[in-house]
Amino acid sequence: MPTSFTVVPVEAQGEERDGQPQEEEQEEDERDRSSGDGVARESSPFINSAEMERGNVYEGKNMALFEEEMDSNPMVSSLLNKLANYTNLTQGVVEHEADEDSKRKEVKVPRMGTCIGVYLPCLQNILGVILFLRLTWIVGTAGVLESFIIVFMCCACTMLTAISMSAIATNGVVPAGGSYYMISRSLGPEFGGAVGLCFYLGTTFAGAMYILGTIEILLTYITPSAAIFKAEEVSEETEAMLNNMRVYGTCIIILMAVVVFVGVKYVNKLALVFLACVILSIIAIYAGVIKTAFDPPDFPICLLGNRTLSKRSFDVCAKFTESNNETKTTALWSLFCDSPLLNATCDDYFNLNNVTEIQGIPGIMSGVLSDNLWSAYSEKGSIVEKKDQPSVAGSEETKMSGLPYIFTDIMTYFTMLVGIYFPSVTGIMAGSNRSGDLKDAQKSIPTGTILAIATTSFIYLSCIVLFGACIEGVILRDKFGEAVNGNLVVGTLAWPSPWVIVIGSFFSTCGAGLQSLTGAPRLLQAIARDGIVPFIQVFGHGKANGEPTWALLLTAGICEIGILIASLDSVAPILSMFFLMCYMFVNLACAVQTLLRTPNWRPRFKYYHWTLSFLGMSLCLALMFICSWYYALIAMLITGCIYKYIEYRGAEKEWGDGIRGLSLNAARYALLRVEDGPPHTKNWRPQLLVLLNLDSEQLVKHPRLLSFTSQLKAGKGLTIVGSVLQGIYLDKCTETQKAEENVKALMGVEKTKGFCQIVVSPSFRDGISYLIQSAGLGGMKHNTVLMAWPQSWKQTENRFSWKNFVDTVRETTAAQQALLVAKNIDLFPTNQERFTEGSIDVWWIVHDGGMLMLLPFLLRQHKVWRKCKMRIFTVAQMDDNSIQMKKDLQMFLYHLRLNAEVEVVEMFENDISAFTYEKTLMMEQRSQMLKQMQLSKNEREREVWGVGLFHWAGCCVLGWGNSFSAGFFCIFLQQAKVIVHLIALNSLCQPRGVGLCYFLSWLYGGSRACEEQAVLTQDIYVVFL
Repeated sequence: MPTSFTVVPVEAQGEERDGQPQEEEQEEDERDRSSGDGVARESSPFINSAEMERGNVYEGKNMALFEEEMDSNPMVSSLLNKLANYTNLTQGVVEHEADEDSKRKEVKVPRMGTCIGVYLPCLQNILGVILFLRLTWIVGTAGVLESFIIVFMCCACTMLTAISMSAIATNGVVPAGGSYYMISRSLGPEFGGAVGLCFYLGTTFAGAMYILGTIEILLTYITPSAAIFKAEEVSEETEAMLNNMRVYGTCIIILMAVVVFVGVKYVNKLALVFLACVILSIIAIYAGVIKTAFDPPDFPICLLGNRTLSKRSFDVCAKFTESNNETKTTALWSLFCDSPLLNATCDDYFNLNNVTEIQGIPGIMSGVLSDNLWSAYSEKGSIVEKKDQPSVAGSEETKMSGLPYIFTDIMTYFTMLVGIYFPSVTGIMAGSNRSGDLKDAQKSIPTGTILAIATTSFIYLSCIVLFGACIEGVILRDKFGEAVNGNLVVGTLAWPSPWVIVIGSFFSTCGAGLQSLTGAPRLLQAIARDGIVPFIQVFGHGKANGEPTWALLLTAGICEIGILIASLDSVAPILSMFFLMCYMFVNLACAVQTLLRTPNWRPRFKYYHWTLSFLGMSLCLALMFICSWYYALIAMLITGCIYKYIEYRGAEKEWGDGIRGLSLNAARYALLRVEDGPPHTKNWRPQLLVLLNLDSEQLVKHPRLLSFTSQLKAGKGLTIVGSVLQGIYLDKCTETQKAEENVKALMGVEKTKGFCQIVVSPSFRDGISYLIQSAGLGGMKHNTVLMAWPQSWKQTENRFSWKNFVDTVRETTAAQQALLVAKNIDLFPTNQERFTEGSIDVWWIVHDGGMLMLLPFLLRQHKVWRKCKMRIFTVAQMDDNSIQMKKDLQMFLYHLRLNAEVEVVEMFENDISAFTYEKTLMMEQRSQMLKQMQLSKNEREREVWGVGLFHWAGCCVLGWGNSFSAGFFCIFLQQAKVIVHLIALNSLCQPRGVGLCYFLSWLYGGSRACEEQAVLTQDIYVVFL
């Protein structure tokens, strides 16, 4: 489709636009949106912002038709300017230092592309200390094949993580915080805070590893004489080296912390130097490999039999030399013999084997690759030996200490090498950490990160093959280059000089340490400012320009822990755990978002799939346990503790995370599977609907009702807290919100876990009916209603004050639900009270399947009632066998697995039958009258309920002697019988001797005027003081 365009010089474009009226700008915007592919340009402060376009991005003039051509064909001056402004620092660092830079009045708009903004920083972060100091040793120990497997697994892990990260990073803008931001906004604050802190710890320990690598290069390969602690014997060299590491490491970390505190702009200025060191070192390695094909370097190795000798103590690789027809012993002879004389007593192995000299780097055409294919793992303290070299075994009693052999300093095995190598592939977050500094983060982050991983993977894999093809195996297994006069092993391969690698790796590791000390405090500051982890909020503060001073101090302190460990091989697996944990949750976040298919999940990066994310997550988890199973468990324990802490104490954040969506999907799935009907007896528990009364200020009148709820439920089962506001919803919207906030706040104080539901209805009775009918969802519905006893139902001036309460009973009965009524609820114990003694008395009249025993059992699960005993009372007539009844009840309790005392109370028949006979007679008369009237089924049921409730409303309390502080509540609602169940809880521990009586009366009520005369069960619990 043809479009209209105008060729405008880039330099003048901004000037012309500044002079145009606002109407012309609007017309241009409309024309841009209507042309091309029809996709509107995004208006964002970070992505293709219109304000950014007005700046002078490129110096000079370029007659480009479209802006995209400038991206692909920039001017040389613009490219050089970008290189000069290159930085590997995280987003926000440059802005923090802007106030201290007097030359820069305002912060320039970031305009970094894919190469400068993502590719090179990732390249610099991935290639580092392990490549220069440990990769040759890993190849020599594990062999080319197993080393290839190690590198391939680690690179595959980071590649799959990069794919998931690209999908998340392109689903919106990722601000400062990088991986923490992605995980927290995708999996919620709990996972985000836990994994963010783990990533922070990993970055901090990475700084310690880089510093240890810097010191190792300095003291081993540059200036060995600078060591403070000297080893008098060979066996003491390792301990002396560790002590030197601790001293120098502490000094360097203090120096780096001061540099970062004074101003990270100095680190920024050196970023290009550090990058150049890395690139030049890689080029020197490849150049040296090419040179070995026609001119291998001269690095001879001295062997005694098949054992490798360290050349630090001697120069000539021979037992003796001949000069002027005179045989003289060498310095090597003196090391193995007790005197320089030819008849001296020498080491047995020294006498039996010859001294030979071979080339340490035979070259790529030598065929040494076949010798280095297989692994050569060894125990700690073993001698580095050449496999195919002839040797005669000496006496086993020969002492090895003091002899110039090369020993292994640690025990080696496959999984340990994985843990040491993995930190060399970390650093893939460098691009996403700085998305705000990118011109087009949606395009640059996936492209730059994946290209960087592909490039570094090729470098690592090719180096493994090239090292195995060029260097002798004993040199590869010589970790510190003792066989080649203390040179860096990879440096011996480099061209034009080993010092290129030594100096380059020194500055590279030093720069990486500075960047870790710069990035880690800002990550901690981002987590602290989110406010999700209360105990680290102090680290969100800093200097006036935003520099995280307190976070820098904490980072330096944690980094010092890694320095005190002093061994690079011991620190590497620790940070591997934290990075793997972070990468695992990045993959999980992408998989969860993809499977949920949330409407907001629309990443611009399309080359992802949930199976790749799950594969990456599984690979990360497997690598964690491969590296070190105990470190993996410790890292998971730390993450789990932080997760539970944030869940318990952290601030609640609503970020639209995937875990919330996953919970909603799981809840929906579970609700659909729950049968919509009564649960099995084994699964029955009271699912409460708590009816609260509110005052004129929308505050709860009886807060203790929620206390009693939490004591009865103990956080288990369903709890719905409801209330009714009289009026019209349109007029009561504000009051409804206020009431809901007040109720939820009180639920939080009383630790009542459940849901709140406020209903607005023209009448209180209708609102209660709505709640009883509609509260809950699907199979998750209440089976018990809890409410307070009406306080003014007996007042004569308001003869209808009890009507709402009676109607509630009717509604509950019609819904076949239990009713729990609490009288004098304000005198009930709070959750903070503890009964040290007392008893729960259960009056049990009729066999009901043990449900009456369940409620006091649930109460005793709470710490308020835990120390109270349970007693069961049953009523017997004079003609009954009381002893047999007690035995039967004890056996019944035994089958119920309840511990309680059993008592049988004998009563005269006339004490309990007079009231029953009167009500029975009236119900029979009423039934006969209904039959004569020939009413319909529904009408007969309504009339029966009306008669029952009329007599219920006028029921009385009967005293049962002085042994109880109150009597039982008589309830009548069924033809021809009155059934009363009573539970009395006598709190003997109360100081004023006030007895707390808890009455639960089970009412078998409701009749159906049908042929079977089926009985509807209705449970009513009356609780009062």
